Order: sequence, then structure tokens, then C-alpha cells
Amino acid sequence: MDGLIKGLIHVALGNDERDDDRRDSEPRDERSRSTWAQVASGEQDHDESATNQWNRKEENHGRKQDWESGGSRPSHPHQTMQPEGGRDDYRQSQQNKQNLYNENENSGRNEYRQPQGGRQDDGNHDDGWETVGKKHPKQPPHKIQTDQWNDYKRPASDQHYSDEVEFSANFEPTKEELHDLSNACNKLWELDLNRLVPNKDYQIDCGEGKKIYEKEDMAQGSLFTWLKEDVLRKPTFSRFCSLLDNYNPHEGYKEQVTSQELQEQAAFIEEICRTAPIKYLQKYLAYKGIVSDNIQDFKRTMTSLWFDLYNRGGTSGSSSAFEHVFVGEIKQKGEQEVSGFHNWLQFYLEESKGKVDYQGYIYPRRRGSVPDSETQLLTVQFEWNGVLKSLSSSFIGVSPEFEIALYTLCFYAGQEENHVQMGPYYVNIKCYRFGNKMGSTFPIAE
Repeated sequence: MDGLIKGLIHVALGNDERDDDRRDSEPRDERSRSTWAQVASGEQDHDESATNQWNRKEENHGRKQDWESGGSRPSHPHQTMQPEGGRDDYRQSQQNKQNLYNENENSGRNEYRQPQGGRQDDGNHDDGWETVGKKHPKQPPHKIQTDQWNDYKRPASDQHYSDEVEFSANFEPTKEELHDLSNACNKLWELDLNRLVPNKDYQIDCGEGKKIYEKEDMAQGSLFTWLKEDVLRKPTFSRFCSLLDNYNPHEGYKEQVTSQELQEQAAFIEEICRTAPIKYLQKYLAYKGIVSDNIQDFKRTMTSLWFDLYNRGGTSGSSSAFEHVFVGEIKQKGEQEVSGFHNWLQFYLEESKGKVDYQGYIYPRRRGSVPDSETQLLTVQFEWNGVLKSLSSSFIGVSPEFEIALYTLCFYAGQEENHVQMGPYYVNIKCYRFGNKMGSTFPIAE
């Protein structure tokens, strides 16, 4: 009792007897606060007020982040949900986000949100902010007129074809061409009378370059800026385009070929056999004894090579050379990826529909060879139906008959790798086989 009275007297006089005890205990309390501050910020000199302020923000943010990321919701409204990994991980994560924000802001590719100048709250909870960094939807160059394509489904008796090119001495392969595949391929390039002229018949914008492993989108716009409307009315072009929608793009899906689609295939083969590149191709292969000199037999050979179905992805009748090379397929096993798809017309049409997102060209192997609007052999990266094609090479502006002739020639008269020169381009035509079937073929710029 005496001690209690003495204590009250000391308090009244402002002399707390426990000052020594507090001085002994405060270092422990202070060490405790410092340790907690170190956990929170990694700094020894983090003051108490900053720590308390961080605690309040962290408590609120922790609950919100766990809910939004699919974590368990607190069972009690006042229960604090701590971010997974501890406060130091969270603080570092926030710092990393801030650093990324600054880097993206400086590079002009801000993946976060920036205020839109002068925008008021319109009640949609955006608070005057807009999401940037993701490209705005790319506008299609123009609408595609497809009415005439339906006519190609009509019976053979209702089909109208273009006139055959007049037979020329140019269709006869020379000894040099028969001996050297590169010379023969170059002759096909010269015989492509329907090849388009860059910046006259169409225009491309290559955007910026990238390496194959880089995933950042380096193209602000579409690859194709415009294409003359009459291009898709050319007989071989329009018949080729009419075939592109006959396939399911998912690998392993069994194709159901209708009688109308069979008619489209036959009409396409008939049309291209009237052109110079295909006439040269037949003569070349006939001289080597690979195909018949009879035109009807040759047409059947071409139809079988390009349109006969075979097993790909574990399902019989699920793929063909035409589908894989020109249309493209999406692999379903494991991580999805695009395979095939090496045709500029398919690219143009799918880009116009908003199904292709061009993401930039891949740096050429030859230094100083930067592609531009004049380039007619391009290696690019893009997404198709949201699935990445990290590397794809295609000729640009060439005719369908040229590509059919070139790839058929390399399949029958060439090897797996065919290093050739065509016009200004040194190219490796890769050609893969499924037994006696064409598995894939495409150009690689050298």
C-alpha cells in the first residue's frame, strides 16, 4: 500500500519510477518495430509513422488483391488478407511494377493506364482513365467482294475459264534449267505474268523489326495498307481465295469435303493449268519422266498432290498440302501454335477480317537487308485467331499459280532444302514430305 501511494505521488510530480524499465524495454520494442519495417520495406531507418501508414494501405490492398486474383475471400470483414509471399515480396513487386511503368512510359508503349486529357467521369467507373499499350483494333484495308466466289461452286458445265496463254518457246525447259533447279525456279519467277507490282497494285507497311524470341508487338498498324480491288477479280486469284474457307483451322479435325468444294478444287486446277508457270511445270516434270505429258493426267496428279486428305495430328483425313501450306492450321496438343500459313492472300483476307494481328518482321539474316514496301519475300511474326505464329516466311504479291508451280517443282524434282535464286532473292525452299504426300513447303530468305 505504501508503494502504491509513493507511486501516485511520483506520477503527480511527473517522475515515473519506471523510466529505467521503459528505457530497458523500449530498445526491444524499437527493435521489434525496426524488424517489422525491414520486412515491409527492406530499410533499417523506416520510421514508425511510415510503417503504420503502409500497414493501413497494405491491409486494404491485401484484401482487394486476394479477392481479385481468385484467392479466398476473408471470412470476416475485418480480417486482413496478407499478400502471398510476405510484405517484402509485395513491396518489391510494387517497385517492379513502378519501374516497368516508367520504362513503358518512356518507350511510348505504356501497358498501364494513363489519364486521358480533359475526360470527365462519365459514370462508367473509368475515372477519366483509358487503357493504353494494347493496340487499337486495326481497320481492315477495305471490304472484300466475294460474290463471284460462290459461282465457283456451280457444276463444271456452268464454269467459265480464262483463255489459255498462247504456247511459247519459253515453256520448254532448257538443258541448263533441267540440270539446275535454281535456273528452273528463276524461270518460274520470270513466267509469273500475274505477279503484282509493289506500291502500284498493293502496299505493305513492314513496321519495325524484332528477333524471333521477342514477343512485343512492333507493328502499330496492319501489314497491308491497301490492295487494288481488281486484284481479287483475277481468275486464278479469285478461285484461289474461294478455297480458303473450305477448311477447319484446328489440326486433327476431320475435314468434311462437299461436292461443291470438290468442284472448287477442280475449277482451280483447271484455271491455273491455263497459265504460263503451270505449263512450264508440266513440261519440266514430263521431260524428267515424273508426270504424264497428257494434260488430263497431269491435272489429276496436281489435284491429288494438293487436295488429297491425310493424317495430321492423329486424325485421318484431317489435313492436306493446300490447307497446311496456304490456309494454316492451329496445333491443339500442348501449347497452341500456328503451323503452315505461308500465303500472302490468306494473310491479307484474314487481316481484313480482324483475325490476323501483324506484329512485325523478323530481322533478315543478311545484314543491311531491311524489308520495305518493295519487298516481295518477307519473314514475319503474327497472331492468328489469338494464337502466335512466331516465324512465318511468305512471298508477297506473287500469283497463286507461281507458288503452286514452285512448290510442286521442288517437291518432285528437289530435296528437303533447295537453295535457289529467283529474281533478286536468294531463297531456301524447304520441302517436307509425309511419305508420298507434301507435308509442308515454304520459302526462307537467305
